[in-house]
Amino acid sequence: MNLFKPYFKHNYLMKNIYNSMMNLSAPINISLWWNYGSLLILSLFTQILTGLFLTMYYTANIELAFLSVNYICRNVNYGWLIRTLHANGASFFFICMYIHMGRNIYYGSYNLKSTWMIGTTIFIMSMATAFMGYILPWGQMSFWGATVITNLLTAIPYLGNSLTYWIWGGFSVNNATLTRFYTFHFLFPFLIILMVMIHLMFLHQTGSNNPLGLNLKNNFISFHPFFTYKDFIGFYLILIIIISLTLINPYFLGDPDNFSPANPMITPPHIQPEWYFLFAYAILRSIPNKLGGIIALAMSILILFTLPFNYKKKIKSNQFYPLNQILFWLFIICFANLTWIGANPIEYPYIMMSQILTFLYFFYFLFNPFIFKYWDKLMF
Repeated sequence: MNLFKPYFKHNYLMKNIYNSMMNLSAPINISLWWNYGSLLILSLFTQILTGLFLTMYYTANIELAFLSVNYICRNVNYGWLIRTLHANGASFFFICMYIHMGRNIYYGSYNLKSTWMIGTTIFIMSMATAFMGYILPWGQMSFWGATVITNLLTAIPYLGNSLTYWIWGGFSVNNATLTRFYTFHFLFPFLIILMVMIHLMFLHQTGSNNPLGLNLKNNFISFHPFFTYKDFIGFYLILIIIISLTLINPYFLGDPDNFSPANPMITPPHIQPEWYFLFAYAILRSIPNKLGGIIALAMSILILFTLPFNYKKKIKSNQFYPLNQILFWLFIICFANLTWIGANPIEYPYIMMSQILTFLYFFYFLFNPFIFKYWDKLMF
């Protein structure tokens, strides 16, 4: 790296990249949990690279989409590997994203308002991109997932039906719908890259948070080489896990219904989205009213935007708030259980359990600031 330092110093573009990635000041005590931001960037570029190869052979037509995916897996050299890496890469992208967001909630990094707002927007854009990608193979679950989820828009008063027909490009999910989803699925990752650059720009303005949640301006070190080597260890581990899963059990995280071509005359016994959206799907199903379910679904994501405006606690991190630590881990258990329930049919006892867990999910965001306030009064 020292060999290229003169080039980095004299080239304006490379100088900015070097200052952002290598010469960045970082708190000396950041832990392994700070590794997931770089893992997300690795996952994003892996998705874009594999997606570019897939799009060379994919055909966005309802008659040919399923056959083109079959062709990729059967006849294209290593097409099966590229396709399963892309599918499993999406799962690991969201695993890293959920851990990254959970770490920021636990350590109070949402107080960096601009960074948090952009990050939450990236999360929503990633959800939209993944949903549209799930539709592209045009299997049974792809078709019915598109039908059910887009049909939720009809619950919007006055505009609902017109908006749904506009997205469909007709009066049902058809060829125009598939073409539109393919177009946006291709474009959104590049918009996400732009948002990531803005996200990093705001983060570098304020500096990163640390496990203690304290102002450690005198205890900063250069990001390279110490933290870059730590990041590379994370890169190796996640690549080993993704490649191992892809080679040993490539369809473990997929849905078996998607091995059948889309058939509007046969409804699958249980319609569900990808596993990483099941928590939101369980919240949607827990409300017996259609509009109420959609509002709960939207609020389960949009409530993240409210975190920077909650009670300003004395110390950023949960490290010194034992009651909030317990509440946080109960929230994680609640999140995991909602994911499990979303994969189960709508019957007793899953309906009652999903309603209880939905209440607890929102209870965390509403009750947590009051516990912070109570504990601050005890300590200060």
